[in-house]
Amino acid sequence: MAYEHSEKRSAASTKIVISGGFGAGKTTFVGAVSEIMPLRTEALVTNVSEGIDPLEGTPDKRTTTVAMDFGRITLAEDLVLYLFGTPGQRRFWFMWDDLVRGAIGAIILVDVRRLQDSFAAVDFFEARKLPFIVAVNEFDGAPKHPTHAVRKALALPEHIPVITVDARDRNSAKAALIVVTEYSLSTLTPLPG
Repeated sequence: MAYEHSEKRSAASTKIVISGGFGAGKTTFVGAVSEIMPLRTEALVTNVSEGIDPLEGTPDKRTTTVAMDFGRITLAEDLVLYLFGTPGQRRFWFMWDDLVRGAIGAIILVDVRRLQDSFAAVDFFEARKLPFIVAVNEFDGAPKHPTHAVRKALALPEHIPVITVDARDRNSAKAALIVVTEYSLSTLTPLPG
């Protein structure tokens, strides 16, 4: 009996976290790029949220993530990314530690109209030494700022990538995932050889 030698490698899978402030586009991002029907844990925004969630910056927002979003994308024949979107409201931040466990990196989605909502995510990932990039979500009608200005406003060091993204567009979201994956891999300490 002869056995065929296969050069085909098994696919590696890894976890990427999509984070950012309330209404920054995390659910939209995961939905745009996921090759499976994304798992969403959204609930209707109700009057109970008034005074608790920052609704003034997102007057048309009708739903909010209350646990996480989950999606999957195959970037290459041998690389599958599992996407975990965090909830943006402060009252759900207790879940973030569990959601980032095992992740190789994170994307922080930023809405320049509410840049202050991004500081908590930046602080969170810096404190945990998890590689992250900042992706400025270019909302329709939002002011456009060069990435170097966003970097300066968020007080980010030069080595952290800052890019622009349209969270609604699959190719744009996929490009952001490639940037965070490459950046995360570049930060790994090489094994002694």
